[in-house]
Amino acid sequence: MEIVWQTPANPPERHDYIFRDGIRYVRPYYFEFISHVKNRWAGKTIVDLFAEEFRGRPYDYYVYCFFFGDSFLFLPLNRVRIQVDGQIVHVSYILQPSQKISHFLHRHEPPVMAWDVSILQKEPDVLTVCKPASVPVHPCGQYRKNTVVGILQAEHGLAPLFPVHRLDRLVSGLLILARSASKADIFRQQIEAGMVKKQYIAKVIGVFPKDEQVVNVNVSYNAREGRSTVEVGDCCGNGNRPVKGKAACTKFTRISSNGTHSIVLCEPITGRTHQIRIHLQYTGHPIANDPLYFSEFAPNHSIEGLTGDRVAVSGHSLITNPCEDCLNEPKDDSSEDFSIDPMCTNCPNLAPKGYHGREESLWLHCVRYTGPDWIYECPYPDWALLN
Repeated sequence: MEIVWQTPANPPERHDYIFRDGIRYVRPYYFEFISHVKNRWAGKTIVDLFAEEFRGRPYDYYVYCFFFGDSFLFLPLNRVRIQVDGQIVHVSYILQPSQKISHFLHRHEPPVMAWDVSILQKEPDVLTVCKPASVPVHPCGQYRKNTVVGILQAEHGLAPLFPVHRLDRLVSGLLILARSASKADIFRQQIEAGMVKKQYIAKVIGVFPKDEQVVNVNVSYNAREGRSTVEVGDCCGNGNRPVKGKAACTKFTRISSNGTHSIVLCEPITGRTHQIRIHLQYTGHPIANDPLYFSEFAPNHSIEGLTGDRVAVSGHSLITNPCEDCLNEPKDDSSEDFSIDPMCTNCPNLAPKGYHGREESLWLHCVRYTGPDWIYECPYPDWALLN
């Protein structure tokens, strides 16, 4: 089997995508994932490292990725999927700090909803788009081609692009992308100087108060759990409960309400991870379809083995305890669309294990960014019209 390896230098192309039942898939491809040996990894065998740190694949898979006989002569080259410093190593090889580890993987990217990335304004040095929910902004974790930047390059030939700000994967709305590094730096300076104002809308539970609400409560983000918490304590740090987390402030104004839900204008003064979502929960009016913050008793995702957004690191899935629906997912038997890899633990399916692609849009939408001499806006989504 001839293997053609891809690197980040290979741009996404239109034929890389497969569309089925409203879902955008990426045709699986071969890719080199690179990491370097951390101090805590040193002294471990290469196979034990992968088995302990990257548990998305079975131990037998990792054993089979290495040379483990007495001779290299009969080792199929397409089976050597893990190397150290560019060399084939024995399965019991002992790792040293800072060594380069390459994992040559048949990459299956998670699917996303097949909504268009709508171009709002196209200027010589700035592009604004309406980002659909479920699509990450730029390559991260298991996503590379199934991203806003990747889709714009594949479908519109727009590259390079430099995102000026970020939106969480499940959030929709205005996304500003600079078309040069120098323009991106101008935006960055304005944001850091506090010269840029951001506005979002959210659909929340209950009747939100009519008067403007200002939440000035610190936020702590737990990367392992993939969620934030508010931190209430002595703001001066002199009491029994000194302040923790990072300072965070959000202004909220009710736009409309139907007695069951409210549409709320959200103006974050700071930019902490999940700030709007956790501050709305703090007010007692969480986003109505927020899987993480709808309840104060949201599950502990570190115990379940997955993060709030099912984040994957370095291309290795961290989903160690898939739900019953994932285990019972029907096989899509899509092998006619791509070459099956005999070592791949995801083939013959298009999507990696645990990802079905049908994710509802979070009812949080970026509508406006305003700077010293510019303003960019995005239309309201359908869910903002209350019946």
